Amino acid sequence: MNTKLQISGLTFSYEERNILNEMDFRVKEGEFVSLLGPSGCGKSTLLKLLTGVIKPEAGRILVDGEEIHGITEHFAYMPQNDLLFSWKTILDNVCLYARIHGGIENMRKAAAEQMESFGLKGYEHEYPSALSGGMRQRAAFLRTLLYHAEILLLDEPFGALDVITRGEMQDWLLSVREKMNRTVLLVTHDIDEAIYLPTVSWCWTGIPERLARRW
Repeated sequence: MNTKLQISGLTFSYEERNILNEMDFRVKEGEFVSLLGPSGCGKSTLLKLLTGVIKPEAGRILVDGEEIHGITEHFAYMPQNDLLFSWKTILDNVCLYARIHGGIENMRKAAAEQMESFGLKGYEHEYPSALSGGMRQRAAFLRTLLYHAEILLLDEPFGALDVITRGEMQDWLLSVREKMNRTVLLVTHDIDEAIYLPTVSWCWTGIPERLARRW
């Protein structure tokens, strides 16, 4: 597989506190990679750097061998909270990107075709308040997937769910992963999740050695 994403010498600080120091890693096309580390170690900061929300102090970000700068269309980002609009239906929520960038009719058709596999069939015209936490997260995931970006950035997408629902969502994600045909970066502080879901786990500096040995 070809290298899809390459991080080279990436450095970033908050108020003179070094968060990322000359970080280097590569992700192959189609890989599902988990980034594991404790809260505050810079996992979400890395995703913000990739999406162009913040700028690195040094280093390079390359997609398919080409250096990128700022906000691009290479990444689709899913935060921990679903961020569904309470006054919009589920179908309108998952088609949000089309509302912003155009092509709403094509996206509504694509969304309708995916509703059953995402466990949302029959809820297209319901509002978020009618859905369980797991269903809301699946809707948020579908919204991210419909953007058709090459690389999905998942920032602890199941972290706000209870333990049982989180386990169900992990099983569901495994069931649809092969159909996604995307490169995925999953940020998590849950060791079991980091082992269970991805094809590759990357252990962040600061994880105790006794835990890192589980790999």
